[in-house]
Amino acid sequence: MSTQGRTTTEQLIEADRREPNVATFAAGVSSAQQHAALRASVRQLGALLGEALTRHEGPELLDLVERVRRLARQPEDDQLRATLAGVDAKTAVVLARAFTAYFQLVNVTEQLHRWQEVTAVDEGPLASAVGRIGHALEDGSLDRDLLVRVLQRLEYRPVFTAHPTEATRRSVTDLLRRIADTVQAIEDPRRPAADLPRLQRRLAELVDLLWQTDELRIVRPEPTDEARTAIYYLHTIAASVVPDLLAELDRTLATIGIELPPQARPLRFGAWAGGDRDGNPNVTPAVTLEVIGLQHDAGLREIIAGVEELLSELSSSTRVVSVTDELRASLERDAEALPITYNAVRRLNAEEPYRLKLSFVRVRLMRTRDRLAHGTPHEPGRDYAGFDELLADLVLIRDSMRAGGAELTADGSILRLTRTATAIGLGLATLDIREHSDKHHAALADLYDRIGELEPPYAALDRPARIALLSRELGSRRPLTGTGVTDLGVAAAASLDLMTTIRTALDTYGPEVIETYIVSMTHDIDDLFAVVVLAREAGLVDTGSETAPASARIGFAPLFETVAELEAAGPLLDALLSDPAYRRVVAARGDVQEIMLGYSDSSKDAGIAASQWQIHRAQRALRDIGRRHGVVLRLFHGRGGSVGRGGGPTGEAVMSQPYGSLDGPIKITEQGEVLSDKYTLPGLGRFNLEVALAAVLEASVLHRTSLLPKDVIEGWNGTMDLVAGSGQRAYRGLVRDPGLVPFFVSATPVDELGKMNIGSRPAKRPGGAGGLEDLRAIPWVFGWTQSRIILPGWFGVGSGLAAAREDGRGDTLREMYGSWAFFRTFLSNVQMTLAKTDLDIAAGYVHELVPAEVAGLFETIREEHARTLEEVLRVTGQTALLESAPTLRRTLELRDSYLAPLHALQTSLLARSRSVPDEADPDPDVQRALLLTINGIAAGLRNTG
Repeated sequence: MSTQGRTTTEQLIEADRREPNVATFAAGVSSAQQHAALRASVRQLGALLGEALTRHEGPELLDLVERVRRLARQPEDDQLRATLAGVDAKTAVVLARAFTAYFQLVNVTEQLHRWQEVTAVDEGPLASAVGRIGHALEDGSLDRDLLVRVLQRLEYRPVFTAHPTEATRRSVTDLLRRIADTVQAIEDPRRPAADLPRLQRRLAELVDLLWQTDELRIVRPEPTDEARTAIYYLHTIAASVVPDLLAELDRTLATIGIELPPQARPLRFGAWAGGDRDGNPNVTPAVTLEVIGLQHDAGLREIIAGVEELLSELSSSTRVVSVTDELRASLERDAEALPITYNAVRRLNAEEPYRLKLSFVRVRLMRTRDRLAHGTPHEPGRDYAGFDELLADLVLIRDSMRAGGAELTADGSILRLTRTATAIGLGLATLDIREHSDKHHAALADLYDRIGELEPPYAALDRPARIALLSRELGSRRPLTGTGVTDLGVAAAASLDLMTTIRTALDTYGPEVIETYIVSMTHDIDDLFAVVVLAREAGLVDTGSETAPASARIGFAPLFETVAELEAAGPLLDALLSDPAYRRVVAARGDVQEIMLGYSDSSKDAGIAASQWQIHRAQRALRDIGRRHGVVLRLFHGRGGSVGRGGGPTGEAVMSQPYGSLDGPIKITEQGEVLSDKYTLPGLGRFNLEVALAAVLEASVLHRTSLLPKDVIEGWNGTMDLVAGSGQRAYRGLVRDPGLVPFFVSATPVDELGKMNIGSRPAKRPGGAGGLEDLRAIPWVFGWTQSRIILPGWFGVGSGLAAAREDGRGDTLREMYGSWAFFRTFLSNVQMTLAKTDLDIAAGYVHELVPAEVAGLFETIREEHARTLEEVLRVTGQTALLESAPTLRRTLELRDSYLAPLHALQTSLLARSRSVPDEADPDPDVQRALLLTINGIAAGLRNTG
């Protein structure tokens, strides 16, 4: 997640961690007052929800809601169990809906108040970061030329993925945004008093509509639906966030005498919906092209709207200003290429050259949109072949303004449009392609079997033999297939079809549409060599020779997902870049090598302590090897929403990376509930992106060398090795217990999750035996979160810290927490997860649902939880969790009074559902009520995976 990319409660933690010299709340308003204002807003919306329940369901439902809530707060819950057991299925549905709607209203209210808090500070994140950079320039610790070079490659790219963790429908999100807008209008002190009745009536109407709207999707979304969700948020960001954010970056850099070229791309966006094929049979080449088309239609509409706004504004006349010869020449070329447009605008705008130029730009954009929609050929001068042509036109206008002395205008709306265009391109986001490494080897086995030159066959080769073969193949440049070949095997045909689709996309939309092919489950360099050979067959790559340069239309990135892969990442990159043919491919990509680091599977594999530490160590090794080979690393962090999947504040995560590992570009996944939480409200979206961008800038410029002595770092490394190793042993001791999978499946609604229409990808890997390895990391975390055990976010940490303390490293641990950003961030995220864990609630699930023969594992979980809580408090010097984050603590307390009844209802419904014989048809109302509790708990905890 992020200092940005996190859930609302996780955003609140940053308010408590902020630098002392930065105001945390609105001027003159204390933390307690701010929380009181939040509670007042929540009470107002809760009252309106109660009125809606009464109108639609009768006063009996509201009475039941309050009775269940009151009973859930009592230690003895026999009466609660009896009450819920007596609730019929249809009533259970509306009861679950009531609590879910409450959490939806709480969430959007928190988002609104959080935005009000962060906008009240005197200095924003970018100003703070640039201020520190300015001080470094003044004292000589930073070279200005180095700063300029880093800014040229600076790029923060959040990548919107399609993982099934978003439990909120877009229809609900739309309503919640309107509710937030109305609450804000009511609370605005500048509001005319006469507007209050109208706004209050509107708020009641919207809350009533929320009750009338179904929270659950009727059908499972397809990849195109997931793409439309990403487009929805990207549209909001492009229209309401990007222009002001990048203008702020320009302004702050100007305070230290730095000008960012218009072509610079400090902020870009990526997407996976329609490109992530790993384990998702629904992502076909046809779907990929359809998604790209959707994105470009939306992106072009966004830019056209921006151009039309400029057309009404840029009325500069040649009677007053001068323009460059280059602009005049371009207008002549435009008039020749687009005579109808010229004849339509020349009479009114003959002496307004910028309006003339923008009229041509607008028409070319519209023709580009039509061309892409209908698949017609590109017409030079009449539409745009790619983004570079559009950018050249926009820069031409700005250069002419500057040359004519209109600097203020040149740095105004035309620069804002240019910056927005560079951020979103023509298609809003660049699509990544991801596929499993086994698919590529299966394809090559087909191709080599067809040629018949290998003995033993390709599939029988061990890894060293495969590496040697593919290295020779890359250097030979020979084709493995000929023109018009049709007798390919199934695997080869599928892989080559995908490569041909990528080539078609690049030919149609330009080089930015797809930049990276990610290979999941990368074990060694042959996994990268294999996909490059297949790309060569489709004409995407020419590996060149010692005398001929290579060409590569896409780049290739290994994905290191398990702890073993992370440990081998450094040597693998060294071997990869040492291969002459592959190194030429990297050179053809501007000497940039992308590496993706997987948080989810490494955490599921070895526990959070080992996962986080191995990712940190891997970054160090990759940094050193990249420098030795003269390449810039673009690290891609595959972080989930929850701490157990690598989540946590993004800004803190960026700043806690090893020194020198960030050198301008970085990619970070954004997924699930993080998208709605960060970007539903544009103001909060602006703040989230600014925090991350500021962190990337500061880390790239100021954190290039170590600030600590070597012996201190080595001591901390040894301590962290002990913490991670002992934590991993404790974690694996639990998850490798044969009773763990039955315990997990029975104590959580993970099987029921598979029936919830929240993602196009299956929850389990196909063809497995039903063990832990077959379960994807997302439902692994989702399930534990639903029953409030949240085990992936903390289990093993206590054992690791205890082992280090017992080894005499207690003082070292406290020193690490006080002075090492990595360790402090790690423990802060664990602390937040511990605060959300409630083993008393979890005990209800275990008592009601878990078979006696495996229920004993809960005592192991309790023991490690108590150990982790004790050790974390010992290291942090606190007497209670979140002692330093009172706002977050109060927020969780506020939610717990409504979460407890939802957990009780879910437990009751799970027992009822599982009591039905397998051969009998399940009660649809029970299933619906159960899914609603899953939705409601996800909304209440804001961590669905």
